Amino acid sequence: MVTTYFQSKAFTLLYDHTNQLGIAEAVGFLSSEEFREAVTMCVRLLEEHKPLRWLADNRQMKAIRQADQAWYAEFAFPKLRDSSIRRNATVVSEDIFNKMAVEQLMKRAPDLGDMALKDFESREEALAWVLQPVK
Repeated sequence: MVTTYFQSKAFTLLYDHTNQLGIAEAVGFLSSEEFREAVTMCVRLLEEHKPLRWLADNRQMKAIRQADQAWYAEFAFPKLRDSSIRRNATVVSEDIFNKMAVEQLMKRAPDLGDMALKDFESREEALAWVLQPVK
């Protein structure tokens, strides 16, 4: 069963109870307030449901401000590292500025423990990979 955990004009967060899968979908440019609210809701979902899998669909997401990247690195990476997630798939953005921002963010990423991360061009490929058995 898939339920909508949180929704705003540019961000939707779903939880698939059957597959223990969080699904984050961003569309367009998120202001700092919108971005931080979206990330905070993702962390809340992680803490409440303890999913084993995560799918970030960033195809339509635009650039992320430098200040928001720094905030994400400080706030979200420790939560991700300590989370229950073991498979984390990202559908990369079609926007070059978002791609560059995410690459910069990943350079700041600490050791994320047992979490496997993988980028994809299509949602279908990402979903097929993320739904594989968790080791």
